[in-house]
Amino acid sequence: MGRIFEVRKHAMFARWNRMAKQFARIGKDITIAVKAGGSDPNSNPALRRVIQNARAINMPKDKVEAAIKRASGQGATDFQQVLYEGYAPHGVAVLVETATDNPTRTVASVRNILSKHGGNLASNGSVSFLFRRMGVFRLNPEGIGADELELDLIDHGLDEMGESTGENGEPQLVARCAFEDFGQLQKRLEERKIVPISAEQEYVCTVPTELSETEANEALEVIDKLEQDDDVQKVYHTLA
Repeated sequence: MGRIFEVRKHAMFARWNRMAKQFARIGKDITIAVKAGGSDPNSNPALRRVIQNARAINMPKDKVEAAIKRASGQGATDFQQVLYEGYAPHGVAVLVETATDNPTRTVASVRNILSKHGGNLASNGSVSFLFRRMGVFRLNPEGIGADELELDLIDHGLDEMGESTGENGEPQLVARCAFEDFGQLQKRLEERKIVPISAEQEYVCTVPTELSETEANEALEVIDKLEQDDDVQKVYHTLA
């Protein structure tokens, strides 16, 4: 087990703006999970996963409970999950994951951000082949026998596991599996009483784009603007 490859992380906008955006994203994830599987996390693995992710970003418990209550009530917003493909400057491919109640508004906004900054919106399938949809579990390595855990999880869908670091440089273990094995791996971690720092379904870059620092910063600026859009949940990219 060695270090695991992850594309460049960035935090371009202010901490409080980022936190508000993260809370809004989790709120939409809660709504989608509750509408799909109910408000009880004990019987709704998707909701259980979202609650774990809320803890990872220090979202207050009362905000999580309020979001679940809103999602359970009449008149809760119906969000459509739509994935857009395109290019940021210098050929950096992007997948823009959105949750929206108005796809017409969302696609216009995504197209406008890309085109105004040297990129373009692309047709379905144009860049998605550069990514692999995977389950990604980030774990606190403290108290975990990584080699033994890796051997065990291989029988439950593990594709790869390795060392990485969190946003603040803290050590993490990253376990990845094929998208269709997400539930199986999540269940095994729960059986072992291992609570992930986060558990996400992500698009993992398979063909990274190497750029100079100046070009990379120009691409990251556009990625940041996409991430700040109210309808955008996540942006995946190929920047190395």
